Amino acid sequence: MSGIVLILFAMIMFIVSYKYYGNFLSRKLSVTNKNETPSHTMYDGVDYCPAKPPVLLGHHFASIAGAGPIVGPIIAASFGWVPVYVWVLIGASFIGGVHDYASIIASVRHSGKSIGQIIERYIGFSGKKLFLIFSWATLILVIAVFTIIVSDTFYAIPSSGTSSILFMFLAVGFGLTVYRLKASLWISSIIGVALLFLCIYIGNVFPIQLSKDWWIIILLGYIFLASVTPVWILLQPRDYLNSYFLYTLMIGGIVGLFFTMPEVHLAPVTNFSVDKLGYLFPALFVTVACGAISGFHAIVGSGTTSKQLDKETDARVVGYGGMLIEGILAVLSLLSVASLDQEHFLQLLNTKGAVTAFSTGIANFMHNIPFLGIQTDHAVNFAALAVSAFALTSLDTATRLARYSFQEYFEVKEKKEQSALVKNRYIATGITVLFGAALTFSGQSMTLWPLFGSANQMLAAIALLALTVWISHLKLNYSFTLIPMIFMFAVTLTALVTFIYSNLSKQNFTLSLIALLLFVLAVILAYQAYQVLRKNGKEAVVIK
Repeated sequence: MSGIVLILFAMIMFIVSYKYYGNFLSRKLSVTNKNETPSHTMYDGVDYCPAKPPVLLGHHFASIAGAGPIVGPIIAASFGWVPVYVWVLIGASFIGGVHDYASIIASVRHSGKSIGQIIERYIGFSGKKLFLIFSWATLILVIAVFTIIVSDTFYAIPSSGTSSILFMFLAVGFGLTVYRLKASLWISSIIGVALLFLCIYIGNVFPIQLSKDWWIIILLGYIFLASVTPVWILLQPRDYLNSYFLYTLMIGGIVGLFFTMPEVHLAPVTNFSVDKLGYLFPALFVTVACGAISGFHAIVGSGTTSKQLDKETDARVVGYGGMLIEGILAVLSLLSVASLDQEHFLQLLNTKGAVTAFSTGIANFMHNIPFLGIQTDHAVNFAALAVSAFALTSLDTATRLARYSFQEYFEVKEKKEQSALVKNRYIATGITVLFGAALTFSGQSMTLWPLFGSANQMLAAIALLALTVWISHLKLNYSFTLIPMIFMFAVTLTALVTFIYSNLSKQNFTLSLIALLLFVLAVILAYQAYQVLRKNGKEAVVIK
């Protein structure tokens, strides 16, 4: 099987899905520009700020991508390339894309509030509280794990630390130029991208060498500032510029793939059970994660993206389109290792890790582009830096989203009675960062990492649950969210049962208890949603 055939088929399928299934979703959700978005009705210059579609797509895509669609498909390839490929195509088109698009629209229709607000309105107050606790705890785990990943990268590759710091200053200048000086977006983008690659060059010339602990401290300080600073100054422009970084990586990899013309030598299907992963169901669907669907996307979409959406129709390209682009990245990640036979692939994966495996494969593709003359070692460093840049993007976005969840948990209906925990973003962010720092320095966060996959997919299941209840309340046919929701609950609950059993056998009672609590939470919310759906009357649904 040719890698070119696989990437072309994926691109064609995603284009067709965007046009036809995207139109279907837009009709079902009654997307129209007649509805004014919260970025205008609730503009505050900090969190609620309208953004042009290319800028918001860059911010949203950079936030949701991270290292997930790169690492997940490569690890899951232990089951063989066919299950991963098929799941990415189906998942991104009919589950992940629906999840992301509908989450943004639902949030826009509810004043830019999170999925937790929707759960409160249509399922109940207790459900909202449980969801926000779960979301905040999951995001604290993301903060801790990604802080360690980024600090390790900056320590191992000092040039990436220098480049990343320069990126931040560049982003501030870009934000001020576009939003305050009203400069042309495209001219500013051309200059900004040129300066972006200049930052990479300067990083290679002047690498900053610090210990891991110092990098952790610097990163914790940065995410605090990123969370309290208006999105248009730092977060939005940095993510937008960084998206070109990933676009370059993807385009370079795809173009190089056509010159390399790799044949797929990985086994189509191996065993239905793999050491360290478990059985194909549910391990495949939890491991691939962001490449097909991710609960983190719903938190991003309803947390930051919905507050910056200029028009409702922009949600299709940002939400649904962003998920399909991530699907292409997942396929490219899979093909980066597909030319290896199964034995050499597993050896590389187990000794060097998924990021190195991806970087090596993509570097080989880019090296074979004749008119660029890119050296393999430079391409490897570029790919590794791109992955670390997006891990950093996920880190600062997760911090802001955790602050939102924290503040929303303490909200009361009477605005005059709001506590400082709600009104003061510095206090909410400080508490969030302190918990993240405690987990980071505890040395336990990476031990909890296997649980994150299940927790992330549970967020997706709960988001789909909330969306289903909301759509049923509108008296619409909700099967397009109900079916994915049932599937994701089956995946998540099975994964948690497996996780509980495996950790009990290892006498790791702490992880087993955490997994059990997540299981109970999911069952409670599912039962509450079932009661609401039954009350609305499934037989009385009006199909529109």
